[in-house]
Amino acid sequence: MGQHSEDRYGSTVGGHRAVTAGPIAVEPRANPVFVDAVVAGGGDIQPLSQATRGLVWLSEKMADQLQEILDAHPNIEWVQLPWAGVDAFSRVLARLAPKPEDERPVITSAKGAYSEPVAEHALTLLLSCMREIPQKARLARWKEERSGLSLFGRHVVIVGAGGIAHAIIDLLAPFRVSISVVRRDATKPVAGADVTVSSEALINLLPTADAVILAAASTEQTAHILGEGELRALPRHAVVVNIARGPLIDTEALVHALREGHIAGAGLDVTDPEPLPDGHPLFDVPQCVITSHSADTPEMTAPLLASRVTHNVAAFVGGSALRGVVSPEHGY
Repeated sequence: MGQHSEDRYGSTVGGHRAVTAGPIAVEPRANPVFVDAVVAGGGDIQPLSQATRGLVWLSEKMADQLQEILDAHPNIEWVQLPWAGVDAFSRVLARLAPKPEDERPVITSAKGAYSEPVAEHALTLLLSCMREIPQKARLARWKEERSGLSLFGRHVVIVGAGGIAHAIIDLLAPFRVSISVVRRDATKPVAGADVTVSSEALINLLPTADAVILAAASTEQTAHILGEGELRALPRHAVVVNIARGPLIDTEALVHALREGHIAGAGLDVTDPEPLPDGHPLFDVPQCVITSHSADTPEMTAPLLASRVTHNVAAFVGGSALRGVVSPEHGY
């Protein structure tokens, strides 16, 4: 299981040490949907104890409790986290990172599992901003001049190369766009992209970009990857879409860029801070649409997460490769 590959939407398969199968606990509460998913994978569900070898963790708001469980149960060899993004567990991962690989549990997330609904939302925001839907909807009167851009044949820059980015590339195919992907390791070309570059080369792509879609993990390296300089480098007709995490954009710089017309629009499913407080300046910018982190709703994600849990339980029990492996060193 040392080698790894990626599925169609970039979810890492394998690339982890061997794990020993055993009883699986579902915490911090045994949601019946996911209990059934564990059973469907052939798992042996038992209450948390020193015999526990697998842990399905169903809360992103109780990271400290998860850390306490891992400290108290060092025999746990595999932990399944509930979301694609794992920034809520950054302190847990940081505690695990210095440990030898065989002395820490294998961590898996839902990365790749939610790619299609999130990519669908990204395309919705992209088309809305290019067609000027946010400001036209707010205008509440007939607009005499016709304006807006077509997506066909445009240059789209995607920051990130995970499952969501792969799904976005699939959805963009009918529009015959030119796609540039920005990723940490530019030596690995992304299927479907015309160009793959490192984050250091992002600034060179921006002057010819018609749209930028942020689909990367939130790490120290990606914080404010779109800042004042990057936003000013974009053409005035360009739009920005963020369906990743709010801190990837410098919010103050974005407000300024929109108000001063340095870019044409922004579609934000995520913000910094989040939730965005009432009265925040972004709410008053007519060419900005904010969708309150609804790209993947619980109704959408529950069956997708259940499927991931079933797959990974079966892999855990059968000694095969787990899906969605997280690197504690990289934080995603």
